[in-house]
Amino acid sequence: MLKAMIVDDEAPARSELKFLLDELGQTEVVAEAASVREAIEKLKEYPCDVMFLDVNMPEATGLQLAEALQHLKFPPAVVFVTAYSEFAIDAFKVNAIDYLVKPVETDRLQQAVNRASEYITLHVKASQSE
Repeated sequence: MLKAMIVDDEAPARSELKFLLDELGQTEVVAEAASVREAIEKLKEYPCDVMFLDVNMPEATGLQLAEALQHLKFPPAVVFVTAYSEFAIDAFKVNAIDYLVKPVETDRLQQAVNRASEYITLHVKASQSE
């Protein structure tokens, strides 16, 4: 079971994504955040395997958070979930493992969860072999 955090400034978007993730049954949403600052605070208390991240938020963007996460020893996998398709190239520059455009379709979310799971398995194996 993957531990997930949802970061989106819109509560209905967080609720919808949580509902879809719960239906898939492979992730446990351990925290939700409405801003980048809140996400950073919650990450200290609720470490997660995967972060579902909106791009466009007040103060700091999801892209800025994803870039900051790269400095962690074990950064969570990042899946962007956004209404804007034009940030996809930037998302992959900060090592996102997937990019979903709202409204999220269940089968695309399933692919993203599978990709996150594979990513985490590879990173756990890599860190164990070091």
